[in-house]
Amino acid sequence: MEYLEFELPIKELEDQLEKCQLIGEESDVDVTETCNQIEKKLAQTKKDIYSNLTPWQRVQMSRHPNRPYTKDHIEALCGESFLELHGDRNFKDDKAMIGGLGKIGDQSFMLIGQQKGYNTKTRQYRNFGMANPEGYRKALRLMKSAEKFGIPVVTLIDTPGAYPGMEAEERGQGEAIARNILEMTRLKVPIITIIIGEGASGGALGIGVGDRVLMLENTWYSVISPESCSSILWRSWEFKEQAAEALKLTAKDMKRLKLVDEIIKEPLGGAHKDREKTFLAVRDSILKTYEDLKNLSPKELVKQRMEKYSQMGVYKD
Repeated sequence: MEYLEFELPIKELEDQLEKCQLIGEESDVDVTETCNQIEKKLAQTKKDIYSNLTPWQRVQMSRHPNRPYTKDHIEALCGESFLELHGDRNFKDDKAMIGGLGKIGDQSFMLIGQQKGYNTKTRQYRNFGMANPEGYRKALRLMKSAEKFGIPVVTLIDTPGAYPGMEAEERGQGEAIARNILEMTRLKVPIITIIIGEGASGGALGIGVGDRVLMLENTWYSVISPESCSSILWRSWEFKEQAAEALKLTAKDMKRLKLVDEIIKEPLGGAHKDREKTFLAVRDSILKTYEDLKNLSPKELVKQRMEKYSQMGVYKD
């Protein structure tokens, strides 16, 4: 089990509890009362820490190495019914963007999302979840296929941003993301978007236009990462905590600003602490949201989606 810096008091108490239980097993000493006291203190410490997380701490939670990624969610939601589809029919198959058909309950969905790696080798293979233009073009191809057959779309966002390399720019990174945003606004099937980890910049927006946008509790959604914001404004990464606070990037901030529609509650300690509970919460949210959207005509869907995004932000005539 890996612990973040602010979780070290929890680690210390869990180590104490383990030692206390070991003493009870290996000797005749009654340690029941001591263990109970440690357990009570541990429960209160968890409650105090996780109910008062700062924006930067939530950013750290969203990047936890044990946090479930897109493939984990898809496998839990669809099981063996998921059929992954590959390639943009133009350049190549982008491993940072995955997608395909799967069933959640009795309903078919087109599921699309960014995929990070679990270790050094797979992180390189998945390009750290940073898609190239062909990734966004693959996503658009799958969305258009879903539209053709009347299949609703679910997008799962977890990316530190679109890949910023020279080759990506040469192949039209900006155009690919802009095209996706345009096409998603007028797609004639329901689109449900869920931020399951990091939601950074245009990399997130490229698959982020939805009829309903949901966020897991310990995720973030912003035009820029706290580190990059800090390096631009203060010429140093040392001010990332202040940047995270100023960016208003947490799920609560996004809901208050009416940029997302719903927050999906996570188990105490984050999604990685109880994956099954997290998957169940995501599944229930998808099915509940689809029930609200399935009876709308294509014309109504597009109209409501356009109105939703037109009302965002503050502006003057």
